Parts: sequence; structure tokens; C-alpha cells
Amino acid sequence: MKIKRRQAKIVEIIRKEEKASVEYLAAQLNISRETIRRDLTDLANVDKVQKVHGGATMPKLFGEGSFQHRMSDNVIEKTNIANAALPLFSVGETLFIDTGSTTLYFAEKLCELSEMTIVTNSTDIAKIISTSKSDNQVFLLGGEFSADNRQTVGTMVTSQIRSFRAHHAVLTIGALDGRTGAMNYNIEEAQIACAMVEQSQSITILIDSSKFNKLASFEVCSLAQIDRIVCDKAPCDELGELLKRANVQVIVAQQ
Repeated sequence: MKIKRRQAKIVEIIRKEEKASVEYLAAQLNISRETIRRDLTDLANVDKVQKVHGGATMPKLFGEGSFQHRMSDNVIEKTNIANAALPLFSVGETLFIDTGSTTLYFAEKLCELSEMTIVTNSTDIAKIISTSKSDNQVFLLGGEFSADNRQTVGTMVTSQIRSFRAHHAVLTIGALDGRTGAMNYNIEEAQIACAMVEQSQSITILIDSSKFNKLASFEVCSLAQIDRIVCDKAPCDELGELLKRANVQVIVAQQ
């Protein structure tokens, strides 16, 4: 197993279990404990894990409370979605990326590309991009800081978004239905996503199927504004038909 894939697998296991010992990781991946220890050191140096006695946990980089919990939810689905989304983007493009657990997984995969320009309100995403060995450039939007999910919010952020133009907006949302389209539960997050939509040529939504046919309080964009969604399971009911009518490309991640 190549080192990048092995280390990605280690991160995936730790996120799912929240804490894993060297012995457990070695057994799961069928490799030596010495190799695991070296990998954990490498991963800790870029804040992807936090080393503890005998193993590792999720890093403090991902904050506390609800966002920390979301990072541990649907780990396999979010990892698959991130993997499926990566080939949709090309070297040299500019991307808006909003704050979310799924977009954080995607940002890690994005480090495999080069010469990208990333504009985000997530300090976690900004750190992942800036500390990677790629030559990607990142702009962190400034504004009021929210400690739980480590993002900036407010009118200062939306104002700065309007000074950029991007090839793509890559968004994670709280809900998707056929009548309203993409929605969020937080008004400030919805406003930031709306501003990113306005300044982008193409809109990509990263979403797991648990959010299909759900209702959230604040609209982000209509189905007609979405170019593609990347999901773990295709919507096969009325929502699927409405996405088809709206010419939204549905990309289902391989399991």
C-alpha cells in the first residue's frame, strides 16, 4: 500500500473510532508497529492526528462540540464523496470552499492537485491547504470568528467574497429538496454560501444521502443553480427526477 493511501486510511480509522492504538492500527492495516509510529508522526506534524501515549486521537484542529461530532459521523461516506469529487477539478482553477465536515475531507484530497487557488472561511481548511506539500494558494476570509467549527462569519466575510471570482463553489449543505433546492440550518452559513454561489461559474454540492428530502430554515440556491452533486447514494424518488429535469449532474461515490 502506498504511503499516501496508508496514511489516509490511518486518518479514516482514527476519525471513525475517535482513538486508536498503534497495535490496533497495525492489525487493521497488516503492517508493522514501527511503520504505524512513523506514519503517526508524519500525520501529527501536519495536524491530521494528535499523538497520545500508545496511539492517536483526532486532533484539536477540528475543534470541540458539534463540529467535532460531525467529523466522526458517516466517515466512510464522506471519504468516498471526497474521493469522487477530486477528479472534477483541474490544476490552476480557483475554488470557493465553505465550512463543513465533508468539505474538510475534500480539502485534504485537494492537496493532491497543484497550482490551485482556494478561498475559504474555514481556518481548518486554510491550514490543511497551507501546510500541505503542494503549491496551492489559500485565502482565508476575515470576519467574526466562530470557535466551534472554526469559521469566520458575518458581513465582512460576504463582502470579501465579492472581491473574488471563482471557477467553482464547493459547498456542503444541511438539506436538499425538490421545491427549495439547497438549504442550511444556520443563517450566517447560508449567507456565505449564497455569496459564493453568486461569484462562481459552477456550483458543486457535496452531500450524503441522509440530507435528501430534508428541510432547513435558510435557502442557499435552487436546483437550477446547481451544476452537480456528489453523494454516497443517488436520490431515486421525486427528488432524483427533479434533479434530472434541472440538468443537475448526479455523481455517486464508489463504496
